[in-house]
Amino acid sequence: MSVEEAEEITGRAARYAGPGGFAFVTRERSLMLRFAAGRPTQSTSIDDRTVEIAIPFRGHVGRASTNAVDDAALDECASRARTAARAAAATGDGRFPGFDPDHELVDYESFDADTAALDAGLGGAALAETFAVAGDHGVEAHGIWTVAELEYGWELADEGGGWARHTDAFMKVICIAPGGRSGYASQAAVAVGDIRPRELAERAAGKAAFGSETAGLPPGEYPVVFEAQATGWLLDLLAGCAFNGLAHAEGRGALDGRLGERVTAPAIDLSDSPGNRRTLPREFDAEGTRKAPIPLIQNGVAHGVAHDIRSAALAGERSTGHALTPGGDPGGPHPSNLVLAGGGAADETELCAPVERGIYVTRLWYANVVRPKETLITAVTRDGTFLIEDGRVTRPLRDLRLTDSVLGILSRTEALTRGQALTSDGEFYGRRFAYGVVCPALRADGVRFTG
Repeated sequence: MSVEEAEEITGRAARYAGPGGFAFVTRERSLMLRFAAGRPTQSTSIDDRTVEIAIPFRGHVGRASTNAVDDAALDECASRARTAARAAAATGDGRFPGFDPDHELVDYESFDADTAALDAGLGGAALAETFAVAGDHGVEAHGIWTVAELEYGWELADEGGGWARHTDAFMKVICIAPGGRSGYASQAAVAVGDIRPRELAERAAGKAAFGSETAGLPPGEYPVVFEAQATGWLLDLLAGCAFNGLAHAEGRGALDGRLGERVTAPAIDLSDSPGNRRTLPREFDAEGTRKAPIPLIQNGVAHGVAHDIRSAALAGERSTGHALTPGGDPGGPHPSNLVLAGGGAADETELCAPVERGIYVTRLWYANVVRPKETLITAVTRDGTFLIEDGRVTRPLRDLRLTDSVLGILSRTEALTRGQALTSDGEFYGRRFAYGVVCPALRADGVRFTG
């Protein structure tokens, strides 16, 4: 959409919402190529608009959405939002104070024209490179390659609005050897030109084809070297437990009563940095609130949590720009530009060097929070789990179930690599919202495995 088109659509939607009403419009243009067993299996192209209308009423918010932008559809969408708001108010007055978006926004320059072109030829070339590498290693290649342009804007009735445009690209490669052993590598970026298919395929294939005999370990506590992808999973799970402002305001958060206290090893410096060029930057959230950097854990000390308008009102604070939907997602706000500072280790090889007997983890899967207040999670290692012996990776390991506290793991963190990577799950279901965690690999002592 042009700026004029975006402003015209959001303006009409806001007018139907009426005084105090808020409209948020997203246009997604994306291309995804899936592949399995060394051949393309599916291609999907999306060009779609979504209009969300949110209407406050007596401290509650009613919200509805539509994919159509004609007047009749917008009028009907606003009517549904209004009905929802009145139904919520039947339970009594709420505490939502109303929308108060920022009209002066920064530009984080996260747009790449080559990515926005959605060139399927680039994807085809990426798959061809991947298949060639997999063939050289005698393994099968599976995964996805995807690019997108996302345009979004907001408007508060009679008060103007804001607009932004971003791109993102992602590729993941899972290689599977004839015996069933697998290896994983992925990369996310603002620009498709930063994606390196051959390097990803080499890393994934090397893990799948590493060694011959697969070893096993009994349940217990072991030193662990987490690749950046696994670190990113841990931090994203921590975000839901510890930095969710709604859970914190309601006394359910892991940092309830602990702000200002040491909660991790001093080496942990974690922030939400929406303007960091290594993330997938965003200027404002789904309520039009400007996103600014916030410290979360500095030198191991807990400093803050993320808020949307609703959670901030409950906590007596101001929104930090972390709303996922207008009026606040039922699950609360979520920081989507986490950055963990790197340490002094050159690479994963150096992290492994002091470990007599431990575990090397590429990534985690089937991860779930067991007890949020304790940041206790359970997850399964996958696509590259190895035994570390006498300071080096020696043999593949059967996958293990990790059950431990994320804050506990970070408290037992001994070293981090200098280099950081933008890690992302990269699975897009529903409206595309690409985000990731910038983080290093790390070594932690005494991580608990239960099966």
